Amino acid sequence: MLQSRLVTQAKTTPARAWLGEVSATPLQQAVRDADQAYRNFFNSLSGKRKGRRVGAPRFKSRRDSRQTARFTRQSRFEVHQTTHGVGKVRIPKVGWVRFALSRPLPSEPSSVTVIREADGTYYVSFVVEVPEPKQSQLAHSGRAAGIDLGLNDFAAIVYSDGTREKVTNPRHFKARARKLARAQREFTRRQKGSANRAKTRIKVAQARLDFHHKLASRLVRENQAVAVEALNVVGLARSGAQGARGRGIRRSVHDAGWGTFLRILEDKTTEHGRTLVRVNPAHPSQTCSVCGVLDGPKPLNIRTWQCQGCGAVVDRDYNAALNIMVAAGPAETLNARGGSIRPRLAEAAPSEAGTHPATHQTAA
Repeated sequence: MLQSRLVTQAKTTPARAWLGEVSATPLQQAVRDADQAYRNFFNSLSGKRKGRRVGAPRFKSRRDSRQTARFTRQSRFEVHQTTHGVGKVRIPKVGWVRFALSRPLPSEPSSVTVIREADGTYYVSFVVEVPEPKQSQLAHSGRAAGIDLGLNDFAAIVYSDGTREKVTNPRHFKARARKLARAQREFTRRQKGSANRAKTRIKVAQARLDFHHKLASRLVRENQAVAVEALNVVGLARSGAQGARGRGIRRSVHDAGWGTFLRILEDKTTEHGRTLVRVNPAHPSQTCSVCGVLDGPKPLNIRTWQCQGCGAVVDRDYNAALNIMVAAGPAETLNARGGSIRPRLAEAAPSEAGTHPATHQTAA
């Protein structure tokens, strides 16, 4: 009732008369969202809300590059679906709007949100109740993977069948390096707050998201279980040394988009009935995966090191990925081929510096 009264009062003022030209439902939703945002903020300050600190709410502007309007059942919107990949939604005070139906809605939507992105593209998002996922159509795979996320290489991956690979960071990925670099340069030239700057930011984000989806899809398709570190990505993006070096590392963490990649990977493993295991991130790069000796911390510029216990010379990233896979538990097949292959998976190969990022190396 309070929200409705606030919106009604605002409509009667000359400065806010334009609010009467649109449906009242999105306005009421905006007021409720603001109320919830302030509750979260004050509860976070007092300690009543657990988790990381919540910042003060930021009010939207009519000049924001991204605009949204949410309609609930109260607004009595209607949705019609066709068999030709086209849908129609009737929005109050707007009328019927056609949209491309990406997939059939599994149930009646409880709300619909119209989104306008900075590049002028409109999207329609529905909140629906999704039934239990069907059995995955992917063939069962006995292979497990351990992933160590990094900045020099986006990921070092070892597999329980004795193969391993490194996936180059998208910033240097040859297939899109020039295009992404051009978009980044264009982004820095745009005036802050301008529509063109927002459009360029979207192009960079779309290239990164496409990379994340493709890598996550391949990992889920080829492996029955995937092991990753339980990283605090937000904390990593805020930590690090002071000065230019620390800013560079934090910027690189944001650029890599680890959090987005891990969310996509989790969604895809759930959808296809695969297993995602998160392991304790303590010391995977400091522990020798061959003998288990904790060798101590090392600066980031040390990419290979020799174990003080067994003398093995290991690759920092492959060693960490192997420790992650073994800690997750699904890698019992490591000893199934007649003898341990851990030294082969963890060792530092001098020839790897020029290895193409798409190649796999087999530990025979």
